[in-house]
Amino acid sequence: MAFGLDIVVVVFVVLLILLVISGVKQVPQGYDYTVERFGRYSKTLQPGLGFIVPLIDRVGRKMNMMEQFIDVPSQEVITRDNATVTVDGVAFFQVLDAPRASYEVSDLDNAILNITMTNVRTVMGSMDLDELLSQRDEINTRLLKVVDAATEPWGVKITRIEIKDINPPRDLVDSMARQMKAERDKRAAILEAEGERQSEILQAEGQKQALVLAAEGRREAAFRDAEARERLAEAEAKATTVVSEAVRTGSIQAINYFVADKYVGALKELAAAPNQKVMILPVEAASLLGALGGIGEIAGEAFGRGGPGGGGPGGGAGRDGGGGQTPDRGSPNRGSARSAGSAAGSSASVPEAPGGPWGSN
Repeated sequence: MAFGLDIVVVVFVVLLILLVISGVKQVPQGYDYTVERFGRYSKTLQPGLGFIVPLIDRVGRKMNMMEQFIDVPSQEVITRDNATVTVDGVAFFQVLDAPRASYEVSDLDNAILNITMTNVRTVMGSMDLDELLSQRDEINTRLLKVVDAATEPWGVKITRIEIKDINPPRDLVDSMARQMKAERDKRAAILEAEGERQSEILQAEGQKQALVLAAEGRREAAFRDAEARERLAEAEAKATTVVSEAVRTGSIQAINYFVADKYVGALKELAAAPNQKVMILPVEAASLLGALGGIGEIAGEAFGRGGPGGGGPGGGAGRDGGGGQTPDRGSPNRGSARSAGSAAGSSASVPEAPGGPWGSN
């Protein structure tokens, strides 16, 4: 009898140990376990060791709390402009509330997949084909916002939705290629026309600036020419004043020098002509050279008569005056006039006249 009692105790102890062990739960990292008591949710076991009441509590759902993804299969979508395209994608989500994800929806993955596919058709069907092909980021953003709002009561967070491929029909792709080529040809033609226009504008601007600069150059040159003529006139006026003053005061040398200088200048211009190798002076010109002395003599006589004391300024000695100012043939003035004529004749290579240095031939 005592042996049978010992066996019962041992069995009881073993069962008690097994019962205690069954109440210990080890939850792996990234998972949450829901605990149900008599079929009703009671608590959630976090990663690590957890304890439940044996025979009363049991583990309900083992929820994966890590971020997961669902592959959205290909489906046909009709766009707003009646183009049929084939679309597929992928959705990423994470369970934030294990009890709600366990008991608010049945088959969480399928629910997320179906609601994602439905909203893909809704969102992309409200857009034109060109918008689908060029605004993929906007499509992803709108899908994420709509699907996340729809799954929020399930304790799920939709982190990202990406449209992988958008495949239009073959004939539509060919039409798009032709349209793209025509558009590029159009832009190329516009760019060429714009380039020619810019080129013509730049050339016109350059010609305009050149004409303006040329006009400014002519104006500056005219201004400087006028200034030079003004300075020359002033110099000639001053020289004339000086000569007039010299004549007024009876300076026969000044008269002779002035006449001889003008005559020599004229002969220089004649001799400087490029096609003038031999210069033949007319008789009148040679006579004019010879008359230089006579001019000085006449002027001297005139000043001598009009000067003070029976003679002009510088003619204090009269016609016979030995002051050197009387235009006598033997006087120094006469000699000066003749010397000037001789100098002019030398510059022009004019032969001396028989009756004097500047007599006629």
